Amino acid sequence: MTVAVIEYNAGNIKSVTNALTRIGAAFEVTGDRRLISTADRVIFPGVGEARSAMAYLREKGLDETISALQQPVLGICLGLQLFCSYSGENDTECLGVIESTVDRFTVPRKVPHMGWSRVFYEAHPIFEMVEQGSYLYFVHSYRANLSPATVATVATVATCHYEEAFSAAVAHRNFFGVQFHPEKSGAVGQQILSNFLRWQL
Repeated sequence: MTVAVIEYNAGNIKSVTNALTRIGAAFEVTGDRRLISTADRVIFPGVGEARSAMAYLREKGLDETISALQQPVLGICLGLQLFCSYSGENDTECLGVIESTVDRFTVPRKVPHMGWSRVFYEAHPIFEMVEQGSYLYFVHSYRANLSPATVATVATVATCHYEEAFSAAVAHRNFFGVQFHPEKSGAVGQQILSNFLRWQL
């Protein structure tokens, strides 16, 4: 199996590759459009700011490459947010592969939301062997709004609560995005990454 980890001028690559190494997965970190398109699995990580990340993706033609992928794709943190249609972070049009929007938290508690929080999910292969209400690690100031499933699309498949409910995971066809960091979430996060590598569409 070939796993491509997209390199696109956003942080968090090293912690993701370290986690993949821990579970024995072979991978390649690449911004090459051909290698990304032909990989068996694609991971789209990211820590950073939406507008500059999208500008880089468009400059390199990676926006079209990612949107056209047919194999399983996992977006992590900023990766999830860029899957959505729009981010309020600097008024950014995103990839639009998932019908949801992203806004900054408007809560009285400290932002960013940082630390361990419980996640409750709907049935999905990515959450196999994960206990309902497991604690996962978050670091973010923006979050995808709740988007209920319709006939045409599946959006929110897991939720978290930080004064307000938000999407902890979103999904549509071969795209699956998580707002938490599985690579920093211990054994539960490793299970989620392993499940992604086994996910059959």
